[in-house]
Amino acid sequence: MLVVKTEINTFMKENESREKEEMELTGNSRRDFLKKSSLITAVALTPVAAVKASELRLDERLSDAIEQMPLNIEINGKTYNLKVEPRTTLLDLLREKLNLTGTKKGCDQGQCGACTVHIDGVRANSCLQLAIMNDGAKITTIEGLAKGDELHPMQEAFIKHDGFQCGYCTPGQIMSAVACIHEGHANSETEIREFMSGNICRCGAYANIVNAIKEVKAGGNV
Repeated sequence: MLVVKTEINTFMKENESREKEEMELTGNSRRDFLKKSSLITAVALTPVAAVKASELRLDERLSDAIEQMPLNIEINGKTYNLKVEPRTTLLDLLREKLNLTGTKKGCDQGQCGACTVHIDGVRANSCLQLAIMNDGAKITTIEGLAKGDELHPMQEAFIKHDGFQCGYCTPGQIMSAVACIHEGHANSETEIREFMSGNICRCGAYANIVNAIKEVKAGGNV
C-alpha cells in the first residue's frame, strides 16, 4: 500500500512539473488547453439555426405572444383593444404602452399617490392595479379631466392657489382632489387633509392644495 501511494505521489509531482514546463514555454497549461478546446468545439457544433434564433430574440418574442392576454378598456373616453402581459400594471400600461405620461410613477408601492387615476369613478393607485384586472373598466387620467383647451375647475384652482411647486405630484393630487369632493369628504379643512393624506407633496404645498379644494367645493363646479 505504501509503495502504491509513493508511486502516485511521484506521478503527480512529475505531472505538475510537466505542466509548469508547458506554462513556461507556451503560457498555457494542458488544463487550460483542454478548457479552451472544449469551448471552441461547443461553439463550432452549435446549429446555425440556434445562433440565428438567439440573435433575433425569437424566444422572447414567442414568450410574449403566448403570455399576452386580451384587454378591453376605456381610457378618457377612448376604447382600446389591447394585448398585455399579465404582470403589466395599469400605471405601466398608461405610461409605457399608451404614452399617457401625465400619470406619474413615484414610489411604485402605493404610498405616494402620484399615480392616482379614477377607475369607474373611484380613485385608485394605478401602480397597485394589474392592467388585466380592469378589463371592461372606464379609466380617467389627468389627461381626461380637461375638455379640450378648457381646464377642469380643479386644475384652474391649483394654478390660482399655487398648489404645486415642482409639479411632479400634481396630477395625482388633482385626481385625488376631484375624487375627494365626489366622495363627500371635503366638508372641512380637517376632513380634506385626512382624505388627501394618501397623496404626498414633498415640496410642502399642502396648505395651498387645501385652499384649492375648498374653493372648488364651494363653487360646486366639479
